[in-house]
Amino acid sequence: MQRNVLHRYLPQFGRLTALNNISVSIPRGSVTAIVGPNASGKTTLLKTIIGLTHFKDGAIYIDKEKVNCSALYRNSIGYMPQFPGFPENLTVREVIKMVKELRPTISEYDEGLYECFQLRGQLDKKVRTLSGGTKQKLSAYITFLFKPSLLILDEPTASLDSVASIHLKEAIARLQGEGKTILLTSHNIHELAEIADGLILLVESNVRFQGSMAQLKSLFPGLTLEKAIAHLTVSEPEQK
Repeated sequence: MQRNVLHRYLPQFGRLTALNNISVSIPRGSVTAIVGPNASGKTTLLKTIIGLTHFKDGAIYIDKEKVNCSALYRNSIGYMPQFPGFPENLTVREVIKMVKELRPTISEYDEGLYECFQLRGQLDKKVRTLSGGTKQKLSAYITFLFKPSLLILDEPTASLDSVASIHLKEAIARLQGEGKTILLTSHNIHELAEIADGLILLVESNVRFQGSMAQLKSLFPGLTLEKAIAHLTVSEPEQK
């Protein structure tokens, strides 16, 4: 199977190793979930792929092309952070305009979430007046806007209401159907079971498991996905 993202790196901050010799590959057209305890390296992993965190050793490949020292590949990435950081004094309309101007060569947009999230009624509101859920909706809309081939979503439904969560999950499924690759984190295991087909478990900055949901369930017959992940978090998987 052709791989879309392949990376191996060892990010360090002073004497702290944030990710320990990780080597993983993400299949093209998949929805892959990254899970693990708090401070296990999930967000650091995402930021390293995007280029927001620089690493000491290793390499990142997209379609077999090394992209460590290039910023051009980021044009094909849509990133939704856990905590959106838009300028507080801008209106929603101004934020959207500003973001579009950052990629002037793109003229066709994915507006699918615009109406679903009812952003039209928020256009003239200052970012500082928005609720956490509305900021999250704006962040999701912008992430999908430029039709990226790789979407990186950090806790994408954390602040969304149930209806907005459904719309976002439907958008993820639609993009996967179009061959896009989605990499996401979430503490909602039931949600991951619904939308993800692959899983990477990080424990203490190491990969404890990588494989399909079906492979994980086969390691612990009869257990729910949540309990299977819990078992793996505290002990290494047995070889079969």
